[in-house]
Amino acid sequence: MKAELPPVDKGAGRPRDPRIDAAILSATAELLVQIGYSNLTMAAVAERAGTTKTALYRRWSSKAELVHEAAFPAAPTGLALPEGDIAGDVREMIAAAGAVFTSPVVRAALPGVIADMAADPGLNERVMSRFSGLFDVVRLRLEHAVQRGEVHAGVDPQRLIELIGGATLLRMLLTPGRDLDDTWVDQTTAIVVHGVLSPAQTNKRA
Repeated sequence: MKAELPPVDKGAGRPRDPRIDAAILSATAELLVQIGYSNLTMAAVAERAGTTKTALYRRWSSKAELVHEAAFPAAPTGLALPEGDIAGDVREMIAAAGAVFTSPVVRAALPGVIADMAADPGLNERVMSRFSGLFDVVRLRLEHAVQRGEVHAGVDPQRLIELIGGATLLRMLLTPGRDLDDTWVDQTTAIVVHGVLSPAQTNKRA
């Protein structure tokens, strides 16, 4: 009597090799800086990484998703400074956004990724979800600042996130060859924290 073979689990596959993942992401980052987003192809990444297009598509469903992970390998999850000073928190948020968005890989990737995200709501949702941890920290710090009386209750955390991200992105897109130095960070922080009206005008409107 023949021994009965165990059933085959057709849903199971070989586990992903982290060395292949790392090689693909590294190749993507290198090619982005060298040839740009529009010229980047999955075939070129596979060749540079020493693997196949099939291996790429098993891991990432599109070029945009692959490029996003290569440009943002680790999703930011928090702020380094202890809370207690909302002006310091805002400055740290702006400086952190500048550091992320002005790296050579992100500079090369972002225009193309933004266009793809605008055309694909599903991709947009998946990309933005990688930043949910950081957004939650911003909301919590702003809530605590309201409780301390540093910020008025009408400030919407989502608008603050949009102001900081939007200012950083626009500056990078308009002046791609320039870094966001401390002067830019300080001036942008002052506008976000204090607004554009002089104290006299603020009192007049009160």
